[in-house]
Amino acid sequence: MTFLGIDLGTSGLRVLLVDGDGTPIGAIERHYNATHPHSGWSEQDPADWIAGLEAAIDEMRATYPTFADLRGIGVAGHMHGATLLDASGAVLRPCILWNDSRSYAEAAHLDASEGVRALSGNIVFPGFTAPKLEWVRKHEPEIFSKVAKVLLPAAYLNYYLTGDYVADMSDSAGTSWLDVGGRTWSPRLLEASHMRADQMPRLVEGSEAAGELRTELAARWGIAGPVTVAGGAGDNAAAACGIGALDEGQGFVSLGTSGVLLAARDGYRPAPETAVHTFCHALPGRWYQMGVMLSATDSLNWLARIAGKRPSELTGALGDTLLPPSSVRFLPYLSGERTPHNDAEIRGAFTGLSTGTTLEELTRAVLEGVAFGLRDSFDALQATDAKLESLIAIGGGSASRYWLRVIATALDIPLRLPASGEFGAALGAARLGMIAAFDGPPENVILPPEIKEEILPNQSCSVAFSDAYAAFRDAYPGLKAIQ
Repeated sequence: MTFLGIDLGTSGLRVLLVDGDGTPIGAIERHYNATHPHSGWSEQDPADWIAGLEAAIDEMRATYPTFADLRGIGVAGHMHGATLLDASGAVLRPCILWNDSRSYAEAAHLDASEGVRALSGNIVFPGFTAPKLEWVRKHEPEIFSKVAKVLLPAAYLNYYLTGDYVADMSDSAGTSWLDVGGRTWSPRLLEASHMRADQMPRLVEGSEAAGELRTELAARWGIAGPVTVAGGAGDNAAAACGIGALDEGQGFVSLGTSGVLLAARDGYRPAPETAVHTFCHALPGRWYQMGVMLSATDSLNWLARIAGKRPSELTGALGDTLLPPSSVRFLPYLSGERTPHNDAEIRGAFTGLSTGTTLEELTRAVLEGVAFGLRDSFDALQATDAKLESLIAIGGGSASRYWLRVIATALDIPLRLPASGEFGAALGAARLGMIAAFDGPPENVILPPEIKEEILPNQSCSVAFSDAYAAFRDAYPGLKAIQ
């Protein structure tokens, strides 16, 4: 028997096939684009997700014969996206994505509404789903009047797979409609943004069965037996399942387009004033907290584009030995910021430039600026009493050992690198599919990866990095007032 994990990302979709022991068999990827009709807008056509999935499945069937033994599927998806459907299930407009900031005014209004933070456990960020619907209500009233269901991207794939409107707790926690402590849709939160309970999908835990693969799809995919589709998870909860972060003290730092610092929690301890996100985990009775910065590898990619080089060329030129912090400072707010500033309009900057500034110094400043942005999230998590003694490092940016040395030193915490293999959101989604199909103990399936290397903080540079972090906090006019 085999199981499939689907990781629906912002820039592409990845499907991972694993065997009955959870060992990866093979993976296929397909890519698509987002559109940006106006400044601050970010949208995607859900039809591109389906086309990517079907193309990936076709290749997987042709490449891996054991795909025919499929018994379970889990879907992980980028969070917060608003996919609006009419009464027939047709998509009404492009999905408004997590990194779309158009609804900042609606977010501020909802955040100031009585009881919203207390029930949702979070600040209402512009990227969350509820303010997006308020924006549609104000600016696209004809579309708003036709909305019969609102689905997150992963839930839309679940709908395609099962024919049912169903979503998991971890993904739904990022809507500002979920009572995150009670793990149920909140009538008060729905009312605050002019929504109704019947417009919401049915809720399940991420490791529970959401339904079965539609007969039509099973036949087209060449699968004879029934296939259970799990509730699935938001991308970061799925990544936590992929690296085995279920319990207090376990967590990871992810260097992707955005930067994420996640800590698993053994209870519900919201602290919205810190701008830390408090969400349901993908398993019952568990939660997690995370700090999110919007431009992590995006900052390095931006510099690489300007310099006409590949990101790996920029980081490779720095060598292996950690240098003291650059005299140049970089503020990594190219697309606004979440934790801890909650400011969609804040923007980045270089300071300390001179005629002698080199590209290497700019690169170091970018890597350090992202590390200091993560330090903001780390300090915010510690303020919630999260206990982290080490972090697993994942994401594309973790390929740079220099960058990891900067982050380990800036945060003063060891970073652990998994051995080669699968350990991300696709694996976590496949694991959820395994649990849903056979209802086994999650702890027997969601295990930590083999660690090949540990990067320790450079104690000889710790004081210099601490001072540089203080200078980073002073570098942006008005930044201290945002804290």
